Amino acid sequence: MTESIRINAIKVCQKDHSFYVAKLRAADLIKISYVAVRGRDREQGAVQRFLNSRRISGIKDYTLHQGAYPASIILNWVNEEHPIQEDEDGIAIPAVEESAQLIDGQHRIAGIASAVRENPELESLELPVSIYAGLSTKQCANIFLSINTEQKPVPRSLVYDLYQIADEEIVDPAAARARDIVDALNSDADSPYLGEIKVPGSPRRKGGVALSTAVSAIKPLVESKGAFEQVGVEVFEQQKEIIKNFFKVLADPYGGTWNNKDNAFIYASGFTGAIDFLSNRLIPYCNNHGANYKKEFMSGVIRLNRNSLIYQDEVKGVQGKEAPKRIFDALVECFEPNTQPADIQV
Repeated sequence: MTESIRINAIKVCQKDHSFYVAKLRAADLIKISYVAVRGRDREQGAVQRFLNSRRISGIKDYTLHQGAYPASIILNWVNEEHPIQEDEDGIAIPAVEESAQLIDGQHRIAGIASAVRENPELESLELPVSIYAGLSTKQCANIFLSINTEQKPVPRSLVYDLYQIADEEIVDPAAARARDIVDALNSDADSPYLGEIKVPGSPRRKGGVALSTAVSAIKPLVESKGAFEQVGVEVFEQQKEIIKNFFKVLADPYGGTWNNKDNAFIYASGFTGAIDFLSNRLIPYCNNHGANYKKEFMSGVIRLNRNSLIYQDEVKGVQGKEAPKRIFDALVECFEPNTQPADIQV
């Protein structure tokens, strides 16, 4: 006789479909579920993509250190030989491997399974589930698309803003460091970007750089093996001051017009292109010249003056990555590194 998992459940009816809302132990959920990949598996209900190992690794680490999963894993029970049984006390789920397709939550289950292998105590972790039965591929696709297109993820600016108050185990360390640097740029009295970072809840206005844009631009500099780590600059205060010094060099030629709406650097493309230039040109140059990141040294090789200011009109209407690239290229044109032949050794 097939062993069953007996649990309390609530039956929910919505239009043409019904499903059970319940909770399952991680070990049981891992056992009964599987992924049906569209384009690989020919069975009904195959709507999933291939698993992403990087996402699985991140979820594994999150499970080992935090493990809060309030959103339901969504299953489609397809084992006709061993159907789910319902009675007045709840439901009995046959404990048969690979009986339920994962409609939503495949990476969570794979990551949790990886965490369970490292820490078997997590087998008893309770997870919320919504269980359909016998859905067609079309019906599974409708649910999958509803979750992944209609129910939009929160804006990245809000995510980065919440990093200030969330537990350390949850946040991305590089994004959190970048968030702290951006906060300093927005609040330090000597920062060219004082009040120019648009945070969640701020009034809509022309100009300014969204928090998500600024964090996403700076994050590659501060992440593991990023530009700063490669040159041994890993202390927050040093990273912050280098970035501020760089933007001060850019701001000085503008004088009192830096905050004007025609300045390219107070828009997303200007900020992103400038950070790309800092990362790929200026930081390596400064490091090769005695690790000198002082403002005076930077200004000696960036020949931006009143006649070569970069304006927003130069990238207005330019789409995608091309706009930051134009800013980057314009800064490269102003870059005059002082490398004497005697400095080169091979």
